[in-house]
Amino acid sequence: MRYHNITKDDMLNGDGLRVVLWVSGCSHCCKECQNPVTWDPNSGLPFDEAAKQELFTELEKSYVSGITLSGGDPLYAGNRLEIRSLVRELKEKYPEKTIWMYTGYEWEVVRNFEIMRYVDVLVDGEYEKEKRDTQLHWRGSANQRVIDVPKSLQAGKVVLHCE
Repeated sequence: MRYHNITKDDMLNGDGLRVVLWVSGCSHCCKECQNPVTWDPNSGLPFDEAAKQELFTELEKSYVSGITLSGGDPLYAGNRLEIRSLVRELKEKYPEKTIWMYTGYEWEVVRNFEIMRYVDVLVDGEYEKEKRDTQLHWRGSANQRVIDVPKSLQAGKVVLHCE
């Protein structure tokens, strides 16, 4: 897996103050995507032990609410195994921190992925330029949903995260 950036002290990509990992690789290629540079899975830097330690250092800070995985797409086929391993480790090491994930896939496609057992909030769906709305919290277009993953898994249907 490769990544483009680790953003610290982010307040735009999830609830609270967060660290954001921007991964490489996306097969959705949404029209007017804000991060087209991340589409190429071979772009960016290798996600190595130093990058992981950088995330851990940020998550050690008591005022950091959690981590957000974005990109690109963390659920791009070439990222799934490493992302699953990473979120499992994060949940074990920092159970009090929340894990948010942005993906172009819809909940109905990914809900049975093992990785969802470790994710707290999923922002799903491709960005749709025609449905762009700058008044929405944590999403770019009205078709996207901010999903409470544990509650959705328990209910067997989509439960939205309160905004």
